Amino acid sequence: MEVLLKKNVENLGDKDEIVTVKNGYGRNFLIPQKMAVIVTDSVRKMHAETMRQRSHKMAKLKEEAEIVAAKLKEVSIKVGAKVGESGKIFGSITNVQLADALSKAGFEVERRKIKLLGSAIKATGNYKAEVKVHREIAVEVSFEVVGE
Repeated sequence: MEVLLKKNVENLGDKDEIVTVKNGYGRNFLIPQKMAVIVTDSVRKMHAETMRQRSHKMAKLKEEAEIVAAKLKEVSIKVGAKVGESGKIFGSITNVQLADALSKAGFEVERRKIKLLGSAIKATGNYKAEVKVHREIAVEVSFEVVGE
């Protein structure tokens, strides 16, 4: 079954994207939750016209995202955490703390667009995260966890 997404759906696609899903997932979850509509000929034509009109705006947004991605690669980020005597962190570092550190560095990024790479961060050191700045552009950011 082909559906047109009305919202961004994690691990499936972004808004205004046509994706193929299983019938049950589409009919029982996506459509009742108002996340998608079934693709018909008229929906496909309307989608094509909408995307044609948006293409110029999308190209400009993509250029801006590439500039932000280049700046993000160069920035050094430090995330502070309370640390015990052995160097272990009380709790763990999440994408929320990383989003706060990025905002202090001058980059406004939603926490949902940050994905920590590797296992849970429970000690000081250098780590990496993937930041999605555009639907097609994701940049790998390295950051350091330091004790406060």
